[in-house]
Amino acid sequence: MKIEFDYLVIGSGIAGLFYAIQVSKFGKVAIVSKSSLDQTTTSKAQGGVASVLYNPDSYEKHINDTVIAGCGINDEKIVEIVVTEGPDRVLDLINIGTKFDKDQFGQYDLNKEGGHSEKRVLHYKDKTGEEIQRALIDEVKSNPNISIFENHFAIELITQHHLNEKVTRSRKDIECYGAYIFDIEKEKIFTVLSSKIMIATGGCGNVYLHTTNPPNITGDGIAMVYRAKGVVENMEFVQFHPTSLYNPEVKPSFLITEALRGAGAILKNQKNEDFCLKHHKQGSLAPRDIVARAIDSEMKLSGENYVFLDARNIEKDILMEHFPTIYAKCLEIGYDLKKDLIPVTPAAHYLCGGIKTNENGETSIKNLYAAGESASTGLHGANRLASNSLLEALVFAHRAAKVSSTISSIDSQIKANIPNWNDEGTIKNEELVLISHSLREVQQIMSNYVGIVRSDLRLQRALDRLHIIYKETEELFKVSNVTVSICELRNIINVGYLIIRMAMERRQSVGLHYNTDLLETMQP
Repeated sequence: MKIEFDYLVIGSGIAGLFYAIQVSKFGKVAIVSKSSLDQTTTSKAQGGVASVLYNPDSYEKHINDTVIAGCGINDEKIVEIVVTEGPDRVLDLINIGTKFDKDQFGQYDLNKEGGHSEKRVLHYKDKTGEEIQRALIDEVKSNPNISIFENHFAIELITQHHLNEKVTRSRKDIECYGAYIFDIEKEKIFTVLSSKIMIATGGCGNVYLHTTNPPNITGDGIAMVYRAKGVVENMEFVQFHPTSLYNPEVKPSFLITEALRGAGAILKNQKNEDFCLKHHKQGSLAPRDIVARAIDSEMKLSGENYVFLDARNIEKDILMEHFPTIYAKCLEIGYDLKKDLIPVTPAAHYLCGGIKTNENGETSIKNLYAAGESASTGLHGANRLASNSLLEALVFAHRAAKVSSTISSIDSQIKANIPNWNDEGTIKNEELVLISHSLREVQQIMSNYVGIVRSDLRLQRALDRLHIIYKETEELFKVSNVTVSICELRNIINVGYLIIRMAMERRQSVGLHYNTDLLETMQP
């Protein structure tokens, strides 16, 4: 079966939904969501949206903070675009119906997070992402030009490869015509053709054993674009959030926002020492890569799997008003923020690389766009400044919508020649244990060898191990009926490979990429 839309949006977080709303003014839109619309990384964001609103803050300060955090390898043109256009996009979000906390004077109550020189983070209590997601979902559900496909999984992008043409990564005229979509409930695959396609599938946190990302965040869009011979870059820059709640039996890891440290909480080791000051003058509010490595170092010294977050100096009224979700979660497992030290550990959180895009969200493949965490815009450089991600998603979803406003029908001959998905000769795979074991093995490889601290030996060992699993999985995929689990495994292996290869190629420790065999380092 083939169906056609003017716009195909793969992903339902802030980037995908904001883009869909923008382009719905120009044509019919399909949103494909692997699960329900609210099961996204956006909905899990606690901290907020960084944006310059009031004095003494300024664009220059926000730009400078972003470049320092990114170790100077950011694209400064992109940084300026995001910082200067960001306030208007935040206003768009507010006009859609998003609520942000205000102070007693009616101004937005801004938080300060690690790496920021001023208070500039808009928030809604400690569940900002959930509030943004709610407002966007309400808007798309009320829009007659938007069709929503929940519990549908994008398997592959359609390019000239499916017209029996040779497509290589060096080819400059690759075109995207749509995607093969798997209806999870009906177990049927259909073809969606589209004039413009937006990849907004988020990052790849589940490449690692411990992540703050929801279980469905498996690098799908990045892997699809890579297999379609699109350009992917900077995958070595995986940000580990320093403070996830240490509760190893529960996935995903529960994030404890940086804003809690902004409010005065301090990281301490097993000896009750404020150890971060040994690593950076900003202590517990240093950039995330430095804090994560400091925690990693302390855990290795103590032999424990966690350090502590001490929020006991923060007034209870502030904890209850600004951090109710965190307070309740900690209490649920036996920790009172006002009385107890809270065990925390780093967890894979955010990918600073991804599908290479230009200033308008355009990828190396014609008619294909990317925004949000799946995209590599150049904003973050080697390390993301806290709360810049939601701002980036808004800015580039908006810019992509502007340049994709003109739609044109796919050539009728091309449409006629695009084949439906061919699963002839495949069988239902009863050996689900093969997939689950391979997934666990990949996650262990990535966590043990390609985590916060790396070495040449660890990277080579990871590559060798992953290659074996890749070959086994591809053979299994060829003979098996499509399932979400085997597709996710393929995508995780693809993304893991890209992280390893790009980490091996980066011959300088910088930002989130820290290799103990490289003497030359760049740090803010």
